[in-house]
Amino acid sequence: MRLPRFYPIFDDADWLERALPLGVRLVQLRLKDRPDAEIRDHLRRGLALARDHGATLVVNDHWQAAIDLGAEWLHLGQEDLDEADLPAIRRAGLRLGVSTHDHAELDRALALAPDYVALGPVWPTILKKMRWHEQGLGKVAEWRRLVGDLPLVAIGGLNTDRAADAFAAGADIVSVVTDITLNPDPEARIRQWLRVTAQ
Repeated sequence: MRLPRFYPIFDDADWLERALPLGVRLVQLRLKDRPDAEIRDHLRRGLALARDHGATLVVNDHWQAAIDLGAEWLHLGQEDLDEADLPAIRRAGLRLGVSTHDHAELDRALALAPDYVALGPVWPTILKKMRWHEQGLGKVAEWRRLVGDLPLVAIGGLNTDRAADAFAAGADIVSVVTDITLNPDPEARIRQWLRVTAQ
């Protein structure tokens, strides 16, 4: 399966209105600490925007809303896996991405036959407090060997200068958050990302 190599993650559907017209074709909505109705509104908008632009929207965590709203992709972290109804997710035909940080988590992820595996943080990240330290490019290369043909997503501390190193180590896809959302000119940064990740 061939996915776009650039995979930004946003916390608001408004970002999709800015990113998708620029050519982003794989994007995640990660909506945390909001009322369910608000989450569903953002997901509904995001799915409509993705359809309008021929893009793939991945729903983070909210598996029931993803099923109810007809999403095609879901991303689950390890904590999310503890609470998700995986048989229901599979019955709904959702494609699945899973976050991993160590070998035990990778084994758990691979047992689910996911559609991609994410590894992070490859470099230090300011996005959130994590018990996981910098994984490094060596871990990316190791994961490349262990996941076989599955798409491998590198996330955490990525910027446009580091993208080539992540790809060289074996990542198929690079995922970013704050490198765009905290940039003084997010649209220009997205265009730069699209250039450095062009096939």
